[in-house]
Amino acid sequence: MGFIAWILMGLIAGAIAKAILKARGGWLSSLITGLVGGVVGGWIGSAVFDHGVTSFFSPWSWLLAIGGSVLVLWLYGLVVGRRR
Repeated sequence: MGFIAWILMGLIAGAIAKAILKARGGWLSSLITGLVGGVVGGWIGSAVFDHGVTSFFSPWSWLLAIGGSVLVLWLYGLVVGRRR
């Protein structure tokens, strides 16, 4: 997968994860969350299912990236705590 595809997937996956967890932030935090989540999701997918993030158009890659982003946001919320 190319560099632009990783950025686009990270931005979309981070935005979806933020919508699921009702987190706040702008497009840059969505991008960072999605990129980190894609790496985490790909690592978990490779370790557990022997199939990681492979292609931009693969539904499996999207599920791993969004799931990893949700996990990253959830762990971030646990460590930092929610400020209101």
